[in-house]
Amino acid sequence: MPVSGPTVVRRQLGRRLRNLREKAGKTEREVEDAKLVSRTKLWRIESGKVPVKVPDVRALCWFYGADAETTDALANLAVGTAGQGWWEDYGDVVPDWFKLYVGLEGVATRIQSYDGELVPGPLQTEDYTRAVYRAARPDDSECREEIERHVALRRQRQEALLRRDQPPTLQFVLGAGAVLRQVGGPEVMAAQVEQLRHFNRLDHVEITVIPLEAGAHAAMLGAFSILEFSESDDPDVVYFETQAGARYLEKYSEIQEYRRIFELIHRQAVPIEEYP
Repeated sequence: MPVSGPTVVRRQLGRRLRNLREKAGKTEREVEDAKLVSRTKLWRIESGKVPVKVPDVRALCWFYGADAETTDALANLAVGTAGQGWWEDYGDVVPDWFKLYVGLEGVATRIQSYDGELVPGPLQTEDYTRAVYRAARPDDSECREEIERHVALRRQRQEALLRRDQPPTLQFVLGAGAVLRQVGGPEVMAAQVEQLRHFNRLDHVEITVIPLEAGAHAAMLGAFSILEFSESDDPDVVYFETQAGARYLEKYSEIQEYRRIFELIHRQAVPIEEYP
């Protein structure tokens, strides 16, 4: 089955190794006790977060009792996990839990995203991004260089997502707070809203806003994104962040629930051009 990019290959290899382990009735503890890999490393491999060495794959396949054909196929997949995406250049400011998302974002065919307070990263102007990061570290006078690295990362994500040869279908639903809050001041926010309207004119982008007068809505518990992929063996993902990391959901029932929520809020939202 064709795959594209190291992120997708890592995910596919991780899932297949996890399935082998579960079919063999082996626990993470047993893998660690056998001195193959630590439980932490095994979790990272099975989650598709890291490159995987061929000897590690062969050792795990041997421990799980996989046949030679399966072992060779997974070893070949491991070779493809070693590639690096452009975001690896920003390892100093991109946490590990976010690297996986950026990689998935780069190969998704459709992304549906909701945020009630924040303009999503790929849609931000540079001044808006600066204001967001300054607000998180108001007393740190030494963080200017780090902030500029975040600005550069946002700019490259924007290019990768909005202007690639075969861009994904993008649907953004924003809460009213995301466009009313004066992040960076009135001039910065006016430029940000104008950029949202500009992006909304692209054929593959839709940006809508839930008006305050809409009242309660289904997504009030927090921001999330649904990422879809073209390959049937590369499952869709729901992603959301916390203050300390992120969650990636792949169960069909979970994804369907978030699709239901997105459909509900999408009905309540109005195009960014129509929002006052």
